[in-house]
Amino acid sequence: MDSIEKLSTAITLIEEARGVPLSASCVVHRGEILEILDGAKVALPQDLFTAEGILTQRDNLIEEGRSSAEQMIATAREEVARMIEQTAIVQAARDEAQRILDDARALAAQERAEVESYIDGRLATLEVILNKTLDAVARGRERLDGANDKDVLSQLADDN
Repeated sequence: MDSIEKLSTAITLIEEARGVPLSASCVVHRGEILEILDGAKVALPQDLFTAEGILTQRDNLIEEGRSSAEQMIATAREEVARMIEQTAIVQAARDEAQRILDDARALAAQERAEVESYIDGRLATLEVILNKTLDAVARGRERLDGANDKDVLSQLADDN
């Protein structure tokens, strides 16, 4: 900023000026100080305009940053909500899958018990049939054994 430099130069010139004895006044070269102050006067509007531009840019950057931050926060909130929703959906799916598995296991156990009961009944029936068949076979063998004795007796009688 050129105007600040010129004003600083004027202040330095006055501070270093030769003082008037017994007074607070000093001797300054009028032309030199007026030239410096005129230069500051000319540069001051341009410097103020530049400063206002810088302040406007700063305000725009701050507003842009604020807007960007709000957008990032909104996006983050949406992402969190989506993740929570996905988590809830996943948990509901897991719960449903576990329920289906439990139902399937219960149905399998029930059907297994029914099949085992059916097989046990069929085996019991087969056992009864086999026992009857064994009894019939035993009786047949006994008859055959008795028939052989009779056949031998009848052959002896026939031979006589």
